[in-house]
Amino acid sequence: MSFDYFSNKKVALVHDWLNGMRGGEKCLEVLCEMFPHADLYTLLYEKQKVSPVIAQMNIFTSFIEQLPYGVEKYRNYLPFFPTAIERFELSKYDLIVSSSHCVAKGVPHDHTPFHLSYIHAPMRYMWNSFDTYFGKKSHTSLPVKVAARALRPYLQHWDQQSTDRVHEIVCNSKNIQQQIATAYQRKASVIYPPVDTSRFFPTHIKKNYYLIVSAFAPNKRIDLAIEAFNRLQLPLKIVGSGQDEAYCRSIAGATIEFLGTLEQDPLPQLYQEAQAFVFPGEDDLGITPLEAQASGTPVIAYAKGGALETVTKDTGIFFFEQTIDALCEAVMQIENGSQKISVQKCVEQAQTFNRERYRQEMQEVIFNGYQRWQQSKIRES
Repeated sequence: MSFDYFSNKKVALVHDWLNGMRGGEKCLEVLCEMFPHADLYTLLYEKQKVSPVIAQMNIFTSFIEQLPYGVEKYRNYLPFFPTAIERFELSKYDLIVSSSHCVAKGVPHDHTPFHLSYIHAPMRYMWNSFDTYFGKKSHTSLPVKVAARALRPYLQHWDQQSTDRVHEIVCNSKNIQQQIATAYQRKASVIYPPVDTSRFFPTHIKKNYYLIVSAFAPNKRIDLAIEAFNRLQLPLKIVGSGQDEAYCRSIAGATIEFLGTLEQDPLPQLYQEAQAFVFPGEDDLGITPLEAQASGTPVIAYAKGGALETVTKDTGIFFFEQTIDALCEAVMQIENGSQKISVQKCVEQAQTFNRERYRQEMQEVIFNGYQRWQQSKIRES
């Protein structure tokens, strides 16, 4: 199947926001390579924080980034996100591909375009992760917690209803496939996200530190890892930034090192030389554990969510309660050598998620979906 089929079609890509290169943006990057002449719609955009492949696209943004602190504190405007995405009208396109974990899939259009949505999660803040972001133990301010609780029914309703604008759903894991069935009563096919395995490879050099590469978001539970390594007095390097960063820095002891948001170049070596990669949160899937495995580094993961699909008993250690004690016990299995991890199995596991596999599967599902959509329109006419 040649993807030149879409070279004369009007194509729109839609992504929630562009202010980093996390898992969702790595999926979008491949879509941008597949459709280099597409228009790209997003709520807000920080050019210096995305890859050159994304930055070269023809990008349209919403009124969110024009609001006071709209770029820096965009999450405060969550109630306005549905309105912002609905200001885009994409009926002039032949094909819409949205990459969504919040509102991107809700972009409006008439019945002219075919709309396929790659869903990273149903609106994360309002469904499975609501208590993580806005519950009693979260670090969110009380007024925001109260507002979130009041707005939850509206946002859940909008999230469900806007899914009717999507003709075909693809998602990033079996974990999210189940969440979509529950939240939207819709079927979704699974295409695992891409890992650029060509950038990562094992080394025999290991140094005395553990590693986290993550946004400082509530569901990532960086605070749990910090408390565990404070207790163990073991070195932990953390790459990333985000809304919980100030709190995490405030509780960190002397063995915790914050490296900030790094360029791509230093990451392979950090992965290679770590004793293990720590993944303490419940995530939709998680690309960083796969990057670690591609580097021959074992993963210590909370046994819930996407980690159950990316990490195996041969490539990592699971802890089954999200507590300091459980995480410390898992770390000590690496420290005392009681759990042997196969470097070869780590690399093999990561290779099953490689970038070219994602590209080919996305090309196939988009092409076949578009063809089915065209045929259904002919039958209806």
